[in-house]
Amino acid sequence: MNKLLTSAALACAALAFGVSAQAEPVARPDPKLVVVISVDQFSANLFAQHRPEFTGGLGKLAREGIVYPNGYQSHAMTETCPGHSTLLTGKHPNKTGISANDWYDRATGKQVYCLGDDDSPLANDPKGRAVSPKNLMASTYGDWLKAVSPASRVFGVSGKDRGAITMSGHHADGAYWYVPGFGFTTFVPPGETAEARLKPVAAFNARLAADLKKHPFVWGYDKKLIGGSDKRCKALEADYKTGDRAWRAALPIPVAPDEAGKLRDLGSSPFIDQVSLDLAAQLRDTYGLGDGPQVDVLTVSLSATDYIGHRYGTRGPEMCDQMARLDAGLGQFLDRVGKAKGGVLVVLTADHGGADFAERLNSEGYDVERVIGKPWLARLNAQVRADLGLSWDPLIADGGIDQIYVVGPDRRTPSITDRARITAVALALVKRQPEVAEAFDANVLLTAEAVSDDASPEELSVAERMRRSVYPGRTGDILVAFKPNLVPATAGPTYVSTHGSPWDYDRRVPVLFWWKGSAPRERVLPLDTVDIAPTIAAVTGVKPPADVDGRCRPLGSGHDC
Repeated sequence: MNKLLTSAALACAALAFGVSAQAEPVARPDPKLVVVISVDQFSANLFAQHRPEFTGGLGKLAREGIVYPNGYQSHAMTETCPGHSTLLTGKHPNKTGISANDWYDRATGKQVYCLGDDDSPLANDPKGRAVSPKNLMASTYGDWLKAVSPASRVFGVSGKDRGAITMSGHHADGAYWYVPGFGFTTFVPPGETAEARLKPVAAFNARLAADLKKHPFVWGYDKKLIGGSDKRCKALEADYKTGDRAWRAALPIPVAPDEAGKLRDLGSSPFIDQVSLDLAAQLRDTYGLGDGPQVDVLTVSLSATDYIGHRYGTRGPEMCDQMARLDAGLGQFLDRVGKAKGGVLVVLTADHGGADFAERLNSEGYDVERVIGKPWLARLNAQVRADLGLSWDPLIADGGIDQIYVVGPDRRTPSITDRARITAVALALVKRQPEVAEAFDANVLLTAEAVSDDASPEELSVAERMRRSVYPGRTGDILVAFKPNLVPATAGPTYVSTHGSPWDYDRRVPVLFWWKGSAPRERVLPLDTVDIAPTIAAVTGVKPPADVDGRCRPLGSGHDC
């Protein structure tokens, strides 16, 4: 179905964005500061939809840089934690160990968060969910760099812990993420104190709290944004019913009646991108990132697009306004980091894509439906129990019904015999379900032969996409690919849309490279996100581990990395 573009088609694509088919050679960048930005849930479709409107930072990157509009997260479980784990490790989740946002540990009978680590409490809340890079079984570009250049500094900033930690790596000088009501926090490794860990962001947090108290953030249309986004976005307002909730997609967002609601709304607004970019720029200024002889790294994962996509969908007035604000905010951020004395290389991509919510797509004539998880799994359990004469529910899917774990009567590790017979019966049953496209035994995928290194990410079989998501001891026994446009998610009061499938609307993401003096290039053939880290490594003279999955892509002309 997908074919390589002809030279004529390539020329037309290039000319469509003002790029000469007979362009002058591009010189390689020589950065002292590498800035890697992930826009959470920034699908290739979302980039294409709003690209003509971008006049700020996104516009600058798209007009002046190297653009891969068809980047791919080439694994199947397209969630935030595994997607971020590919960006700067050069490895798929089957090597990073981050197979999903959560998995089930049958040894303890508990669900495990992808970055969960009881030995590293939160600096702001010792009773909160403790996290660290411990579960990340691969090193990052920042780790490679610091191994050969100890003077190099590496910082990560995000609206989520999994955005800050997975990109900055095991040996970062700081990884910070935003917590509504507190400010930016981090984890506290054994032997360190919360006060010391928070010192680099303490003044910023104090200023942020004072500003919010004086000027509470209210999310409405911003008439100051270039391009008339307020009128364009307002035209998308409409009424919907998702699940049992009737609501209107519109701005401004009504002010919540209680403090908990206000904090929830703040965390699902453009505000978290605004403050993440502000902190990242301040860290650059404070530590002089890019000013010295060594190469420094600043990773920024912007979470608002994902939070807004989940709560309001991807094609309404809320996302329209978010795209305009993101573009403007990135413009200001690029101006600030551009003050580094050395060269700056900027890379922008996403951890995964995402589709709009089912009800709006249905109203536009698309056959999109929801698969409600609990009753679906309950029917499977009932049938498997009857077929095998079991006294317990042998299947659980605490992290989502696309990953099913086989358990014993105590919800822990079953016997080898029980695991085999239950998996065989359940897998056959799952495959017969009309809403299922394909289903797989994880043990079979673990021993499956990988495709060739030069296989295009857009041509991969579903089995290969699933294989790239399987990590021993963490992935479920049965992996399920629901048919395209069947969404395994229940609509709630603050949740209407999701991602996580092996289909292109969740896998395709843009990848953009920019540096001062770069020339505009539209490279329309596919690029895997695992290629980003080896590419940066080659530019900065760092050797990646021998077992990375990605490969260097030349940023200059020709094939030379």
